[in-house]
Amino acid sequence: MIIAIDGPSGSGKSTLGRMLARALKLLYIDTGSMYRAVALATIDTEIDPADKEAVTALAEDIEIDLRGDPDSLSVLLNGHDVTEKIRTESVTEMSSVVSTIPGVRRAMVERQRVMSKRGAVLNGRDIGTVVFPDADFKFFLTANPNERAERRYKEDHMTSSSSATLAETFADMIERDRRDSTRVDSPLKVADDAIVVDSTGKSIDEVFKEMMERVSHG
Repeated sequence: MIIAIDGPSGSGKSTLGRMLARALKLLYIDTGSMYRAVALATIDTEIDPADKEAVTALAEDIEIDLRGDPDSLSVLLNGHDVTEKIRTESVTEMSSVVSTIPGVRRAMVERQRVMSKRGAVLNGRDIGTVVFPDADFKFFLTANPNERAERRYKEDHMTSSSSATLAETFADMIERDRRDSTRVDSPLKVADDAIVVDSTGKSIDEVFKEMMERVSHG
């Protein structure tokens, strides 16, 4: 079974993806972590992100592994655990740049398909439209921008050394939304057959229950 979860930043994709994977005993693939790993490698090798061919070659060459259960997923880059490193502000900024490069996206999509051969829950921005257009279930999560920014702000301060204010987080999120939805290659958009779930004002448990009911009733 393949379950695709797409949506903008702060919509709850990661949390709900982990919950669904755990409940359904499926592999959980956080595709955003894979792009963050490419971003970290770009920074470490001092490649100019404007050199799209060089970044693409790097993305094709590096080894990225996701290990562990959904709640304690470790990200390995060339055999080294970079789970904490990929959450820094500099990597977040670089990730939003390198993820718009078509060659990088093609390299990651290929890996995501290979990793999902035995079934998986994947979250991202183009899972239901590009990576798995024939997914068994496609969800598109969304929420009020202010609520998404608050979630992202709390998450960043819990999982990284972020010093951004809520206003800065909101501004960054709006810019990320604009970049994701207007890029030429694999833009963020709702798949024609996606189940749209608006989580504004809902608890994570309420949204999880709604998604599980959709999956269990086929």
